[in-house]
This record gives sequence, structure tokens and C-alpha cells, in this order.
Amino acid sequence: MYRSTFGLSPCTTANGCFRKVNQSGGITYPPSDIGWSQEISLDLDMVSAICPKCHILLVEANDNSFNNLGNAVNEAVKLQANEVSNSYGGSEFSSETSFASFYNHPGHVITASSGDSGYGSQIPAAFNTVTSVGGTTLNRASNARGWSEQVWSGAGSGCSGFIAKPGWQTDTGCKKRTISDVSADANPSTGVAVYDTFHKSGWLVFGGTSVSSPIIASVYALAGNAGSVTSVSYPYSHRTGLFDVTSGSNGSCGGSYLCTAKVGYDGPTGLGTPKGTSSF
Repeated sequence: MYRSTFGLSPCTTANGCFRKVNQSGGITYPPSDIGWSQEISLDLDMVSAICPKCHILLVEANDNSFNNLGNAVNEAVKLQANEVSNSYGGSEFSSETSFASFYNHPGHVITASSGDSGYGSQIPAAFNTVTSVGGTTLNRASNARGWSEQVWSGAGSGCSGFIAKPGWQTDTGCKKRTISDVSADANPSTGVAVYDTFHKSGWLVFGGTSVSSPIIASVYALAGNAGSVTSVSYPYSHRTGLFDVTSGSNGSCGGSYLCTAKVGYDGPTGLGTPKGTSSF
């Protein structure tokens, strides 16, 4: 329904465009869940919107434990997904590095939502092998671009307590991994249309970094460079294809860039939002 409404070609199991598996690659699926069904509808619709010709693989984890979610990521990579989007997260904890290997897949792009509760870090977004995706408020404007953006107040950001800083991050206010890397529209007030009839009425409007993560994964897919990208290093050395977001805040951090938009890199929006695919 979403694809036909917006004039996109069908993406079905019959034509080979869409595939659904469980975390082991089988077809025995976990129990249905209204909340996760909304996440699924959102992610599939955003991939359809940004990369209409992409093939889509949905991997359903047994439950929302980090172990099973991580196994689902591994299965997606095993089944040759070039980009893997993760629209979930949980607070950091001291033994979180034991789950980091699930999100370390050279030659594949792994994106993760930075969070929807404002300033504060979470995993898997904090892992230094993923593209951590923040969020903006996107509005029509009379400028040359036709749009304006500022920080969405709910977007997650911060300084990891446990994950080492990757070599391509050069900000000086955080000695470990800084979140996020890049961003896209996430404010529910400037949200996206999604179609979902599983105990829902059909057309809904969603926001959150659950929107921005699949958007960025799909921009990577359009660029077609996943096989040669080292984690999230590429945008840091190719910044000209990004819109810099320079206003707004997602919390209280003494006014530093970790929670306040600045010219150049900042926590809530990272390096900025896609201006085409050249930074990906």
C-alpha cells in the first residue's frame, strides 16, 4: 500500500524484492507484537522511500535481548545484506563490549539509532564500528535549499563511557566514542507517513531516530560503496555531501557541542544530514 500510493514498483516475495526470515534464517517467526510491527512498517517504508530499487531483507529476532538482536544482525550480514539498519537501543553498561562483535562487519554498513530521549548515550549506537544516526527537525523554508533543519530535542547524543574513540573522530571534548555521526529527520512533529494495519488504522505518522537510521542506511545503499567503507570513517573525510546543522539542543551539557548544535561536528546531528550520496 505504501509503495503503490507513492508510485513505487511492487517489492514482494513473489518478485524477489522482499524476503523475511527469523534470526537463524528460517521461517518460524517470533510472536507478533504491535510495537515491533510498527517499527517494521516504519523501516520497510523508509527503505522504500529512499532507495526504491533496493532489495529488502527483514530479519526478526526471537526477542529484544541484545544477544538475539545481535544474532539477527549477524544473520542479515550472512544473507549478504550490504547495509543493516537497527532502530533500537538501550543504556550503556560496563560489560557492553561483549556485544560489540555483533556490529563489527567490515564491508557492510551497520547503522543504529542514537536514541529518542535526548542527551545521553546508548548502544548499539555507541559502538565504534556502526554509523550512529542522530535526528533533526525538518521544515519547509524560503532559502535556496527549500528546507531548514535544527536539532530534534529528542535525539540521543553523548560521550560513551566504555567504547574507545575511533581514529577518524577528532573532537576533543570526549576521550571515548562520541555519538552521533550523521543524522536525518526524526522529529515526530515533522515526521513521516507509514502504513500499518496490524491492530492499527493504516496511515500513521512516525518520528524518532527509528526514522533516521533506515534513511541513512538507504542513502549508503544508493551510494553503493558498502564493500569499501571502513565502519563510519568515510563521512568524516568526505564532508562536502552533508548539510551542516547549526542550531538547537537536545539537553543540558554546559552548552558544549555534545548536546548543542555547532558549525561543524556536534553530538545531536553529527557531521550533518545527506546532501546527495557523495559523503556515503
